[in-house]
Amino acid sequence: MATFLRMPGVSADSDEAVLDKWYVAEGDSVKKGQPLICVETEKALVDVDADADYTIHTIVRAGGETVTVGDPVGVLLEVGDDKAAGDALLAQLGGAPAAEAAPAAEAAPATPAEEAPAEVIAEDLAAPATTVEAPAAPAAAPAAAAPATPAPARADGERIFVSPLARKMAAEHGINLETLTGSGPRGRIRKVDVQAAIDGGAQAPAAAAPAAAAAPAEAAPVAAQPIPEGGTPVPNSKLRRLIASRLQQSKRDAPHFYLKSALNMDALLGLRKQLNEASPVKISVNDLIVKAAARALVDVPELNVTWTDEATITYQQVDVAVAVASDKGLVTPVFRNVANTSLTGLASAIKDAVARANEGRLQQNELEGGTLTISNLGMFGVDEFSAIINPPQAGILAVGAAKPQIVVGADGQPAVATLCNVTLSVDHRAADGAIAAQWLARFKEIIENPLQIVI
Repeated sequence: MATFLRMPGVSADSDEAVLDKWYVAEGDSVKKGQPLICVETEKALVDVDADADYTIHTIVRAGGETVTVGDPVGVLLEVGDDKAAGDALLAQLGGAPAAEAAPAAEAAPATPAEEAPAEVIAEDLAAPATTVEAPAAPAAAPAAAAPATPAPARADGERIFVSPLARKMAAEHGINLETLTGSGPRGRIRKVDVQAAIDGGAQAPAAAAPAAAAAPAEAAPVAAQPIPEGGTPVPNSKLRRLIASRLQQSKRDAPHFYLKSALNMDALLGLRKQLNEASPVKISVNDLIVKAAARALVDVPELNVTWTDEATITYQQVDVAVAVASDKGLVTPVFRNVANTSLTGLASAIKDAVARANEGRLQQNELEGGTLTISNLGMFGVDEFSAIINPPQAGILAVGAAKPQIVVGADGQPAVATLCNVTLSVDHRAADGAIAAQWLARFKEIIENPLQIVI
């Protein structure tokens, strides 16, 4: 049967995403598992694969468009389907139906396509059938003026349809969803509705189309505060807003505590020099630090955890994230099973991730998971700093620059050693101070006796 290809919910932090591009064209036949579209979220690009064998009947939304999660972006025909079945489905979106599709088109609202945008009708179709109210049919004229907007009153026990981000925002600001009238299809409450209630204590206008409502909501942060003379406002990107939101959440919800240590890097630098003389892949100091951190997590598994309100999740495999200051913004790709990955394999993986991060080509699944992040600002000459934990991970290690310093040698005499200051930030909900101290002591031991990294 003919079916819609809908915009997937690839990110829990957003109720919309950008359809970056199509990998196929209308009329193409595709096999199960073959990529159909590429979706851009705030942090990554995600390929959506076919879940069966299809023929591409119609491309509804073009590359570059911002699409609400759940809205159709294309019409697909299964093997053996007649083209008329796709025409009938397309007619429901306001497309030009074939003659035989007229009965199906009559079942859709009798509102001209130019008066009811396809994206609004599409999200209506995405909503469960229980949200369709029978009395709405006679009120055809009002519906044309305000498509997909329900009456503010709700029956007792009636389900409220709300996007994940809108629900989260409402909970954070103590807003009762029962009091809001959604501007989305079938009264679906979107982030712009909650933002309107936060900013002005009023609901978003019921007649506003989703696209029209989104524009003032995104402009609000710039317009809300006066711009000092000589200042130039630069609108925040989606990634910048997401970074700000997650870091604010981390500092608010995770009780951070910090442990500091100074590492003698001389042995590690010597080992790196020897490795690079023989290795086909250049190994950086940061590669060795990531590998040492993973080894320490194996030896102190109590820190190889993530926190949830219901449970502390422990892991057998060690996955470590690395903070990358890419051209697109700060991202933290996660490297899997680091403890059992060779140094050359890890170095190659990190180099590849950095290159793809600068191009905005990281996949969403590469940014998820991990229990610890390594953030290294030593290459910028920073002596030491404290980093904010990337939730729900248990900690983040901030690494400063390795610099020659005067120290007291084993013989009690002054000597010169290359020292590096590190600061471990830990979520006290996930681990206590003693556990964090054990991990940091083990990490320091591995760095200062680095053969343990390669054996």
